[in-house]
Amino acid sequence: MNKALYEELKKGIDPSWIRRVLQEMILIRSENPFHDPPETGFREKEMADYLADRMSGHGLRVEQREVRPSRPNVFGYIDGAGGDVTLMLAGHIDTARTAGYPDAYESKFEDGKIYGRGACDMKAALAAYLAVVKALNEAGCKLRGNLIVCGNMDEEFQMLGSKAIGRDGPRADHGIIGEPTGLQVCPSNKGRVSTKIITRGRAAHSSVPEQGVNAIVAMARIIRAFEDYNDELLSRPPHPLCGHGRFTPGVIRGGVQVNTVPDFCELEVDRRTLPGENRESVYVEFRRRIEKARAEDSTLAYEITEPTWLIAPNDISPKEPVVEALRRAHVAVYDRDPGVQAFPAAADAPYMGFPTVICGPGSIAQAHTTCEFVELEEVVDAAKIYLHAVLDLLG
Repeated sequence: MNKALYEELKKGIDPSWIRRVLQEMILIRSENPFHDPPETGFREKEMADYLADRMSGHGLRVEQREVRPSRPNVFGYIDGAGGDVTLMLAGHIDTARTAGYPDAYESKFEDGKIYGRGACDMKAALAAYLAVVKALNEAGCKLRGNLIVCGNMDEEFQMLGSKAIGRDGPRADHGIIGEPTGLQVCPSNKGRVSTKIITRGRAAHSSVPEQGVNAIVAMARIIRAFEDYNDELLSRPPHPLCGHGRFTPGVIRGGVQVNTVPDFCELEVDRRTLPGENRESVYVEFRRRIEKARAEDSTLAYEITEPTWLIAPNDISPKEPVVEALRRAHVAVYDRDPGVQAFPAAADAPYMGFPTVICGPGSIAQAHTTCEFVELEEVVDAAKIYLHAVLDLLG
């Protein structure tokens, strides 16, 4: 690591430029369409075009790969002189929806904070990546290794963008994803298995309920079967960074009208998983609890659907070079080693196909809120940290 080179390149990181670029990106509506057809404002194409334009202007070779119609991943390449090691700086270009958020696209700057949908989740990191390649380009810095800057689609739903990278490339040796961690270094995060539990009954008029089978009453038995599930999860040995798995019944629907015995009820549940857990192991636990309730009531009829959300946990070694490089970068910027933590939410990291760590500006507490913001100073610090890591791994 050439410290003198880093100090020189760091001068090229311009807070006012970062602010302007981040505000421009916030103005680009790139809400995830989820199950709806992609259309202007509800797709990633416009953000991909913006990033491609910016990266091309800073000397990167640019490529877009369409994962779904009008929903591409975008890549910018800096080919190193040696070409033996590759680092990818990745971040998703879709955002959460903006219902109930009237100021989502005002993109205002007040008291050192930049506001708007996507500010911290996660266009701030993308702005920091662009600041890094701008500094490298303007200084004419030649890296030994290869750098890829990636904007991937569909993180807010099915992780289709990162799954496409893991399946079809491009490949890298190390990855950084700038989800909002407050710039903490997170080599691990929990996964997620969400599904629906459905109970079936028999409809009847509510004046003669004994002639029917009430699916809501059946669901109540299943809910009681899960009452101590979190206690069980908390009693297990914790993961060293992620802690314990957790369970939440989140949405319940049943019945048609109040004077009819309901013949259908569904409960959507959310299970946060630890490294080593997967869909199969979670479903085994679900069935074990429900079958115990069924042993007490043989009329209980239920099914568990395919997952409504299925996101793998991530768990790379804290000794991975990219993790250690980020910790050294922290020391250079803040004069302290941050150690390692777990990212509390799901992310693209486990699908990338190479060791990927999460570290980015902003707080997860602000993501998806109706007052999303990020501190400009933290975005600038992120750019300095990423620059240091790039030089450390590739310089």
